[in-house]
Amino acid sequence: MDKNRIEGAAKELKGTIKEAAGKLTGNKKLEAEGKVDKAAGEAQSAVGKGKDAVRDALK
Repeated sequence: MDKNRIEGAAKELKGTIKEAAGKLTGNKKLEAEGKVDKAAGEAQSAVGKGKDAVRDALK
């Protein structure tokens, strides 16, 4: 498993938590930061999945 997938999943989780905390507290800035972190994590996970697919195809 590519490290980008692991780091991406961690960012995604962090973003989800921030987004939820922002919603609970009414903090729109925190909620927006959570959405950005979540999107960045999804993108990084996608890169990791692509790398894994290429590595598997070359085997």
